[in-house]
Amino acid sequence: MAFWLLFAVFSSVLLLPEPAFGKTRHYTLDIKMHNVTRLCHTKSLVSVNGKFPGPKLIAREGDQLLIKVVNHVPNNISLHWHGIRQLRSGWADGPAYITQCPIQTGQSYVYNYTVVGQRGTLWYHAHISWLRATVYGPLIILPKHGVPYPFHKPHKEVPVVFGEWFNADTEAIIRQATQTGGGPNVSDAYTINGLPGPLYNCSAKDTFRLRVKPGKTYLLRLINAALNDELFFSIANHTVTVVEADAIYVKPFETDTILIAPGQTTNLLLKTKQSYPKASFLMTARPYVTGQGTFDNSTVAGILEYEQPKHTKTFIKKNLHLFTPVLPALNDTNFATKFSNKLRSLNSKRYPANVPLKVDRKFFFTVGLGTNPCNHKNNQTCQGPTNTTMFAASISNISFTMPTKALLQSHYSGQSNGVYSPNFPWNPIVPFNYTGTPPNNTMVSTGTNVMVLPYNTSVELVMQDTSILGAESHPLHLHGFNFFVVGQGFGNFDAKEDPKKFNLVDPIERNTVGVPSGGWAAIRFIADNPGVWFMHCHLEVHTSWGLRMAWLVLDGDKPDQKLLPPPADLPKC
Repeated sequence: MAFWLLFAVFSSVLLLPEPAFGKTRHYTLDIKMHNVTRLCHTKSLVSVNGKFPGPKLIAREGDQLLIKVVNHVPNNISLHWHGIRQLRSGWADGPAYITQCPIQTGQSYVYNYTVVGQRGTLWYHAHISWLRATVYGPLIILPKHGVPYPFHKPHKEVPVVFGEWFNADTEAIIRQATQTGGGPNVSDAYTINGLPGPLYNCSAKDTFRLRVKPGKTYLLRLINAALNDELFFSIANHTVTVVEADAIYVKPFETDTILIAPGQTTNLLLKTKQSYPKASFLMTARPYVTGQGTFDNSTVAGILEYEQPKHTKTFIKKNLHLFTPVLPALNDTNFATKFSNKLRSLNSKRYPANVPLKVDRKFFFTVGLGTNPCNHKNNQTCQGPTNTTMFAASISNISFTMPTKALLQSHYSGQSNGVYSPNFPWNPIVPFNYTGTPPNNTMVSTGTNVMVLPYNTSVELVMQDTSILGAESHPLHLHGFNFFVVGQGFGNFDAKEDPKKFNLVDPIERNTVGVPSGGWAAIRFIADNPGVWFMHCHLEVHTSWGLRMAWLVLDGDKPDQKLLPPPADLPKC
């Protein structure tokens, strides 16, 4: 018995991903409760290593990461390494009940993965219920030693992480919304690196300050960790150069404002003024809004301040002029469209855009909101769109029911019967005018359905927004893959005419794409990563309502095309 146990352990070690000439980095993340005060309101929240946001993790392309996560809180927890491909290491991807059961109180789990062919700004966050409201942090992947950035080397690199602050317990907020069928309460503030800034009451001291020197270039690593809002961001009297999106280098372009959806990352080069300007500058963010529900209509601000040259006279900082940027209107879809159209892959010799030109399977999914009947007993009413319905969301009219056993474990063990159905539809079962007059029946179906793909299948997926309960943009995140956004447009997708306009030369490559409000987005990718991979809206309220599904990519024929065995400490349900 001992021999076979030793053999199994030795075999699993042999099958670990090779470090690709990188180093092995060890991290320990303790999930703890600790008190945090914002807006003059103190609450106990779930955090990482007693920090909010969590600590910055740094690795290089080719490194192997061994990250031990220890759960000290009453909640179950799991962590997702957003944007990491997880090649053959799906056990480390993190979404609860998809690739793993959550880590229970008092338990731990070592996330073990190797960074293959990636470098740039990514992030990590809790991937169960609404815990990512406070459990998140930067994950910075540096290039290999000796490999330069394809742009001017910055003087300094600074993570800028957007979030949302709720005075109330976010777990209680989503629990109440689920029970009543209504929309959840919105946040009380937005934050930059956990700080709301001077535009909120009682928050002048809780302001992120970026101190810079004149005539220097700074790399700002922007991450949108907000739960439910896309954000505009701008720095007063400064332009920035966009050089990366979702850890993929892009053709550089200058802008004074950027748009960033939840889940997305954007790297900016900020070139400071050549001489000390005797002023400070607000950098602000506020939401881009397309839906008809309530939202947090506030603005977060940080301050860009220049270090005063030593040879100049001392100025009293409070007397310095403070410039304020002008952000687009809350519903400025025209700006959002123009900004997304500027994003193009670098497509250089070193960083080519390997867009799939041949497509094996074409899929058409609808994404949007809908309703479910009230599930309360004794004829109680709901707080949804009507007093007899509750809010729901779906992909191709299927609102995903979260299983109680992890999909990847069920697939790997061959015990998927009763856990999921491998029959997700290629097209909507009932076609309709998706962006026109809504159908009379707004009800969605429910199920745990996955789309099964043979290894190395080339996929084209068109995601179509619907106007059933009003058109709305949806940032869709695909785990386990990067994809190319080959086309976007408004209205109903025209399968005959729209593909003629697809960009198959230098489309943006990313892991999270905003499906336009009242429009569509077309993506392409190669299913070269065996495992079960979650795809969902990164607006947390929509994910909670069911706007999610999973792809099951089968093993290939060769040994290096197969999912690695599960680790011995994989959490159990």
